[in-house]
Amino acid sequence: MKEIKWIKSISIWIFIIPFLSVNFCLIFNQSFPSGEGPFAIGDTIADKASDWIIPYIDGNNSISRVVRVFPNSLIFKPSMIITSILLIFYWIYNAQLIKTINSDHKHIKKILFFGIGSAIFLSIHSIFLGIKFDISIFKLLRRIVLLAFIIFEIVAQAYLIVILFNIKNKISHLINEKILKIKRILVTILILVAIITIPFLPFNNLKTLKYLLEWNYFLGVILFYLLTFLMWKKPHSHTLSGV
Repeated sequence: MKEIKWIKSISIWIFIIPFLSVNFCLIFNQSFPSGEGPFAIGDTIADKASDWIIPYIDGNNSISRVVRVFPNSLIFKPSMIITSILLIFYWIYNAQLIKTINSDHKHIKKILFFGIGSAIFLSIHSIFLGIKFDISIFKLLRRIVLLAFIIFEIVAQAYLIVILFNIKNKISHLINEKILKIKRILVTILILVAIITIPFLPFNNLKTLKYLLEWNYFLGVILFYLLTFLMWKKPHSHTLSGV
């Protein structure tokens, strides 16, 4: 079953590429404190190496402020576009795999719609990140695109979890069921956090909390794909006879 092979291969890169690019930008920023080096970026980073920030813990700085500056944008934007392309293939291969196992499942079109939609929104957001607009409507649209990416991505993940549990008996020999349960817990947490926090996003006096959530939410979203890689067993010819 070639779909499983491709899903495993693509999913690990969907985790690795964003994780490395964002954290490389974070480390790179802090290697050039304010006023030092050719890539110093002023007040967006700590002034001393001893004051290095860990935004996953302290909520100091947002992802967008870290990645949108030069030369970080030269790393981040291409990596996100590559990730978007991989996401499209990821959801297509998942749909194909589900069709092979249960051709008339009612949620196949939904994971394609929301999954590919999330990839498109991610590309749009990445392209326009760091570009300054004097017109407020463009700033609003950029935020809407980012929010749409998050919503579409989480909905696609949720539908996929529902499908996998629906067909679990047919694929039990191909997956690690403990990892599947962990994926369900992860997606449930992501949904609950989104529902609770979205109403508070407009308030500027909660920046530290928003930044803290932003970094950890980013990690949670891509962790889904690492778990995908770990969940699917390496397909062998003798294991496919039951599908």
